[in-house]
Amino acid sequence: MRILIVEDEIVAARGLERMLRELLKTKITSLRIEKSLIGSQCFIQENEIDLLFLDLNLDGDIGFDLLKETSAASFLTIITSGNTAEAIRAFDYGVLDFVPKPISKDRMIKALQKFQTNSVGTKTKYIGIKQESSVNLIATKDILYVQSFDKRVKVYKKTGEMFVHNKSLDSIFKVLPAHFLQIHRSFLVNGKQIKKIITSKGGSYQIELSTGTLLKMGRNYYKELKSKL
Repeated sequence: MRILIVEDEIVAARGLERMLRELLKTKITSLRIEKSLIGSQCFIQENEIDLLFLDLNLDGDIGFDLLKETSAASFLTIITSGNTAEAIRAFDYGVLDFVPKPISKDRMIKALQKFQTNSVGTKTKYIGIKQESSVNLIATKDILYVQSFDKRVKVYKKTGEMFVHNKSLDSIFKVLPAHFLQIHRSFLVNGKQIKKIITSKGGSYQIELSTGTLLKMGRNYYKELKSKL
């Protein structure tokens, strides 16, 4: 696991590092601490990471500037902050979790478990998708379905627009609201847009969405999905 800690208070940063090394041990392949917004931006541009721990107040710089950029990245973000109001707003940009300061070991264990499993149900309102030199924020309520694509995903809107996103299907599933459901190893759908399940001879299944779009549904997902509709 490749971890980046963005924290301007070095004592807090070192304390978080010790806690993570104690909890994750050999699962950590690299761990970096950056104190500034510019330093963290440069590091992310030049290095691949899996998990970002971000303090939202960086010596006068606003952590939201980095958060909006990283919402389009392939890694996941956990906010570490003493400012609850700011942390709640951060969920709009697809953060995985918010761990309030002072950080307790029990609370950090829960956050790491969320990262390591497919737990869902966050309050994400926007998915940031990088488009050349800018980040396009797409409201999750406008997403019809998501399809895996070459270690990335294609995000389809109800309007028919499609955007390629650098997150994996598992990663984006962790930050989407709870009404997004997995119907196949390659598809996540907005449950509010499901019109019906179509059963065909031979035990194959399809989902019809509100737009008339038909998607293949895996047999292993049928019972669980039917119980939720």
